[in-house]
Order: sequence, then C-alpha cells, then structure tokens
Amino acid sequence: MKLVIIDKNNKARLNKILEWFIYMAGYTISFILISLLFGTFQINDEHLILYSFFAVVMVYILNKTIKPVILKLTMPLMGITVGLFYFVINAGILKLVDIIMGDKLNFTSAWKLFFIAVFLAATNAIIEELIIKPIIRRFKKK
Repeated sequence: MKLVIIDKNNKARLNKILEWFIYMAGYTISFILISLLFGTFQINDEHLILYSFFAVVMVYILNKTIKPVILKLTMPLMGITVGLFYFVINAGILKLVDIIMGDKLNFTSAWKLFFIAVFLAATNAIIEELIIKPIIRRFKKK
C-alpha cells in the first residue's frame, strides 16, 4: 500500500485509508480526553481505547448518513438559533451512539451531553489543527 499517491496534476496526497485512520485516531484521543474531563460521560475502562475508537467510528458513520438529513430538516431552526442548534444535533448523535453501544458508553446527564458536544467539537478542531494536519502535510512532502 502506497502512503503517498501522486495524482494526474502531479500533486501528492496521502492515501485515503491512512488519512481516515489518522483522523479517527486523533478523534479517539479527544473522545478519551473529554471522557476524563466529564464525570457523567463514562467509557468502559476494560478496553477504553477500543470502545472509544468504536464510538468515534459510529459517530463518523452517523455524521455521514443521518446528520445531513437532520441538518436539512432543521435548517430554519438553525437560522433562528444562529447555529446553536447544531450542537443539539451533535448531542443527539452522541446519545444515539450511547444507545447503540449499550453499557460500554454511558452519558448520564442530558444537559452535560450538550456541553460534551461543544467540547468535543472544540477539541476535535484543536487536535486536527495541531496534530493531524501537520502529520498529513509531512507525509505529502515526501
């Protein structure tokens, strides 16, 4: 498997599977950090990294399938709330992942789930800018 792929325009890009895995690893780290920060957000300690990774992959799948439909249906509400309803949708996606994973992932407070969604979005953005994008840029230069 090639790490760096040269396209028709002679531009280098990272292999899509490797790039996806780097993103998922970074988001898993932020998921674990948020779970340590909030006491009402618990991941099964038996296999913390594995369950966090599964949760992140489920969030990714739900964000690619269900979230666009929800966003289109709630666009007027997003406009009225100046985009704050977006975090409610993120909290709903996290609660859906909680239901799917059963006792491996547990959100006990609905209000804190909203703040977890906000912190998760912020930590994902920070990790993406400080860790993931520099790694991808480093591979693309080679």
